[in-house]
Order: sequence, then C-alpha cells, then structure tokens
Amino acid sequence: MHRPRKEMIAETRAKLIAAARRAFGTIGYAEASMDDFTASAGLTRGALYHHFGDKKGLLQAVIAEIDAEMAARVNEVASRAPTRWQHFVDECTTYIEMALEPEIQRIMFRDGPAVLGDPAQWPNASACTASMTDHLTKLQQEGVVVPDLDPETAAR
Repeated sequence: MHRPRKEMIAETRAKLIAAARRAFGTIGYAEASMDDFTASAGLTRGALYHHFGDKKGLLQAVIAEIDAEMAARVNEVASRAPTRWQHFVDECTTYIEMALEPEIQRIMFRDGPAVLGDPAQWPNASACTASMTDHLTKLQQEGVVVPDLDPETAAR
C-alpha cells in the first residue's frame, strides 16, 4: 500500500535527525560526515540536502529537537511544584542536570555555539529568556525576589 507523502517526508527527516544526533553526540560535529548520517539512516546525500540544505542545517534541526525535549522535561518536572518559587527552583535544577549530560553538553553547549554562533541569538533562546523573565517578574510581584532585580537581565 502506498504511504502518504507527508508521512514519508516526516520519516526521512526523523531518520536523518536521529542519525546526525547520534554522530554529533558521540564524535562531534567536526568529525561527523554527511556520509555517516546518510549511511546510518539508509538514505542518500540528496535526501539530506533536500531536507536540511547542508550539515549546518541538520545541526540546527538536531538542536531544535533537543531543545524541545529539554523544554518538555523542564515543564514536566516543574509543573508538579506546589509553589511558584519551587517551580522556578525545579525548572532551574532540571535544566542544570540536563546540561551535565554528555550529549547535550557536546551538541548544545560546544558544537552548537561553535558552528551556529551565540546561542542567545538562536530562535529558541528568546522563548527561554521570556519564560524565565516571566517567572522572575511574578516572583518579584509576590515579594519572593528582591524588587531591584531586573528580571530580563537576570534571565539572560
């Protein structure tokens, strides 16, 4: 039976992202080759170029996937907190714990910035900063955080 084109596209992208993530997470961006990704995924270089443009585009997709997973993990843990302060603490603690994972360190904190530039300029960074600013502002309004703190500066 013929599968829908959308499904095939999603599967191809997922295979390439998974293969790249394994390679970037173990040997790093510089050492990983496009042939590694395509062979591991059972696809052609043409598929990689079609979906991501180049190796850098594939790294951006891997980072977006990891970022989404990190956000989901942080939100899941923090959502169980009984107070806004505990939510903030749990959110920060979970983020730091994830930042200690070797795959995340290599991809998000070493190779990502080296290849893509300042993480503060990445699309996902503004959402993270906005969320942290919002938490700090609300904690400030509740009197939990000192009034002379600039929430946006602290969030960055």
